[in-house]
Amino acid sequence: MTSLPVTVTDTLALLGSADYIADRSLATAVHLALHLKRPLFLEGEAGVGKTEIAKVLATALQRRLIRLQCYEGLDVASAVYEWDYARQMIEIRLAEEIEGAPVLLIDELDRTDEPFEAYLLELLSDFQVTIPEIGTIRADQPPIVVITSNRTREIHDALKRRCFYYWVDYPTAAREIEILKRKAPGAGESLSREVVGFVQKLRGMDLFKLPGIAETIDWTEALMQLDVLELTPHAINDTLGVLLKYQDDIARLHGSEAARLLEQVKAEAAAAGR
Repeated sequence: MTSLPVTVTDTLALLGSADYIADRSLATAVHLALHLKRPLFLEGEAGVGKTEIAKVLATALQRRLIRLQCYEGLDVASAVYEWDYARQMIEIRLAEEIEGAPVLLIDELDRTDEPFEAYLLELLSDFQVTIPEIGTIRADQPPIVVITSNRTREIHDALKRRCFYYWVDYPTAAREIEILKRKAPGAGESLSREVVGFVQKLRGMDLFKLPGIAETIDWTEALMQLDVLELTPHAINDTLGVLLKYQDDIARLHGSEAARLLEQVKAEAAAAGR
């Protein structure tokens, strides 16, 4: 088990050791949550890397990851019985003897309703859950808790007050290029810059679903598989289904609009290189 990072700089390095390129403000929020033993509440658009933070912490700190995937209609009975919280808590206790408190990921909380949030208040206040047939089960050590929300609805203030809050935004172009260097190291510098420039342009458009970081990585890997060394309108049109996930968005970009955006990206790259 890896010990907690001592400084914010150490936390940045810890996240980087698992190939998560974070800015200092995010590393600060993570650092405070770890040391003050408060849940970390992450909001942001889908695909910006919120869930990945919990996975990275589990990997970098050598802790077990326990994930509760939220969904519409999830209630206390489902969480306690179908997810089998009692068994999970027993396993947590056994794991604590070996590896310390695990990382608990409560993913996409906004998919549930307010009654389920009330249930979580007990869990996050005292790290315990009451099951009528069994009684109260309490964690000997509080887990590292990461809660994510895509903000499809507002989460109640009572829950947020128990957490450190951070809005995870889309990365800047510079940071996204750094991410590609880690996640798609075989891509040439020119292709990476053009890919990031094009994706950044798309995020400024009114699309049904903007491409996230995962789509940037997937698209780069797809282009590499096709031996594309630089973006062309033809290459973009052939691979838009990797980058965009809704037909209306694909239809809007296909053809002249994609060519127009690519022309802008190449012109800006040329200007920056002067």
